[in-house]
Amino acid sequence: MSAAARPAPVTVAVTGGAGQIAYGLLFRIASGAMLGPDTPIRLRLLEIPAAVASLEGVAMELEDGAFPLLESVDISDDPWEGFDGANIALLVGARPRTAGMERSDLLAANGPIFTDQGAAINASAADDVKVLVVGNPANTNAYIAMSNAPDVPAERFTAMTRLDHNRAIAQLAKKTGAAAAAIERVAIWGNHSATQYPDLTHATVGGRPALEVVDHDWVRDDFLPTVQQRGTAIIQARGASSAASAASAAIDHIHDWVLGSTGDWVSMAVPSDGSYGVPEGLISSFPVTCAHGGYTVVPDLRIDEFSRARIDASVAELAAERDAVVDLGFAKPA
Repeated sequence: MSAAARPAPVTVAVTGGAGQIAYGLLFRIASGAMLGPDTPIRLRLLEIPAAVASLEGVAMELEDGAFPLLESVDISDDPWEGFDGANIALLVGARPRTAGMERSDLLAANGPIFTDQGAAINASAADDVKVLVVGNPANTNAYIAMSNAPDVPAERFTAMTRLDHNRAIAQLAKKTGAAAAAIERVAIWGNHSATQYPDLTHATVGGRPALEVVDHDWVRDDFLPTVQQRGTAIIQARGASSAASAASAAIDHIHDWVLGSTGDWVSMAVPSDGSYGVPEGLISSFPVTCAHGGYTVVPDLRIDEFSRARIDASVAELAAERDAVVDLGFAKPA
């Protein structure tokens, strides 16, 4: 491609830049996997002060990759500097959950982080910024950031349930012997937590309804708990969290949001517009389609009684998390 025809560079800010998820993410961004083979990338990597030396090593490796699309790599421990001009912000870094820590403790620990990052995005990011929160509890961390960025359209703040979506596809493919590419219209509803509802009601396998291929007992007794507890199973198996698959899901999320989902459904946690009984403003996962740099919640789906109960349970957890961070002063009511 000639220099004249080359697209304008995209500035991508990534927090937690020295962490394991970022290590699986950054080199794929630089290679063009996220934004396509022709889009130049400017990376802005953020870390806490104690991890900046490690981040410098990551930046050195990125330089050594000599990626044709990678125009620059800047590092910082200042969110206002790190998000300056960002077109895409990947909020990967978060306070991890440690032994004995309740979910409420995790919300309290992450509140100040995402309050500051939301304010910095509001002040410094590009007008067209798109935000993906990966750091857990992702939905509510995204809600905090959104609440502290009043000048950024709310729909620009999303949280990642694409890993859950991909896990659901993988389990259905494994059960049926189909290729992952043959599976469509999977949906994840609710929170990125063990209450999430992976929904096969509308899914197809090679064009055939999934629920004609697998039985309800397998869905209830095997599929749902396997997807819901997959992160825990991976930690037990490898002694560390699912960093590489999370990085891959983040690539998928942004790729489809920016470049389109080619007609299939994907799952994104987005601010609710009140669809499907989810309170307006709550950041909940829905099935969406992506086109022209935006997303649309799939409308008018039939929700059966089995699904309704599980969606409502996950949404109730999200509402409780929202209320907790509002009470702690990190966010405003929806």
